[in-house]
Amino acid sequence: MKLSILMPVFNEAQTIAAVVERVQAVPINQEIVLVDDASSDGTAGIVDRLVSRRVWVLHHATNQGKGAAVRTALAAATGDLIVIQDADFEYDPNDFVRMMAPIAAGEAEVVYGVRSLKSQHGIMRFGNWLITAAANLFYRKNLRDIETCYKMMWREIALRLELECCRFDIEAEITAKLLRLGYAIHEVPSNYTARYDKKKLSPWDGLPTLRALWKYRHWRPSFGSIEQLSPTKPEISLH
Repeated sequence: MKLSILMPVFNEAQTIAAVVERVQAVPINQEIVLVDDASSDGTAGIVDRLVSRRVWVLHHATNQGKGAAVRTALAAATGDLIVIQDADFEYDPNDFVRMMAPIAAGEAEVVYGVRSLKSQHGIMRFGNWLITAAANLFYRKNLRDIETCYKMMWREIALRLELECCRFDIEAEITAKLLRLGYAIHEVPSNYTARYDKKKLSPWDGLPTLRALWKYRHWRPSFGSIEQLSPTKPEISLH
């Protein structure tokens, strides 16, 4: 079972090489699909030097946002599973092993790595709580952390979501569409240390995120019915 790690990157010259090294150290069958979103700080040259049999590098000619980079990476991924990885040190990729376990055991098709938000500043922590509470209200669920970067699922499921958001609202879009298609989101603990140096996400990004949650309440896929598409476990070998 191969994991495709979708890694959007924008102006992370100081961290990207170390993050890729940390991800590659995780003892799983993996590929990294790295998308440089028109960085201006030398990141593009660094990621080009990271290309290998297990690291794919793609470039956007103009800055389009995290969501657009995730969509580009997903289109190029070849693994059985996908997960999103930020290009900094907030998350611990060793958690991939814990997240893959319930999928490999046939107990889950979608797994989120749930964070402790104790290291976040109060306003960011409140924003995360508010967005998750809104998702639970709109979709009648009891999730703990929809804004986590660590969202893992079968690649076939991710492709069914017909993602379209270009920026940080893609996190809400993914969750909303999974729930609309009837997928249960399995949550496991993940390690997290909030970053504030060169942080790109701001409290204002909560507004388009809430708008996306509201927008996709009645989303339907462009091909087939929701009833036909959900949920179907992909016929993929676990070996």
